[in-house]
Amino acid sequence: SRSNLLKHYLIHTEERPYKCPDCGKGFRRDFNLMTHRHIHTGEKPHECEECGMSVRQSSNLICHLRIHTGERPYKCEE
Repeated sequence: SRSNLLKHYLIHTEERPYKCPDCGKGFRRDFNLMTHRHIHTGEKPHECEECGMSVRQSSNLICHLRIHTGERPYKCEE
C-alpha cells in the first residue's frame, strides 16, 4: 500500500519522526516507540503462562519459553 511504501522510505533516510516524550530518542516506526516506552513505564505486557514471568518484548518471551520446552535451536558446530 502507499502507506507502507512511505514507511519503507524512512529506512533509506535518517528520519526518525516518532520521538519518545520521556528521553527524546527517535524511531522510524510508531510500533518501535510504543515498545521503547515500556522502559520508562516499567510495563511488561508479555507473560509466560508456565511460570508467570513477564517481559517487555514478545521476542524475549519466545526465548524464555525455551527454558520450559528445552528447545535449543542454535548448536555449536565444533
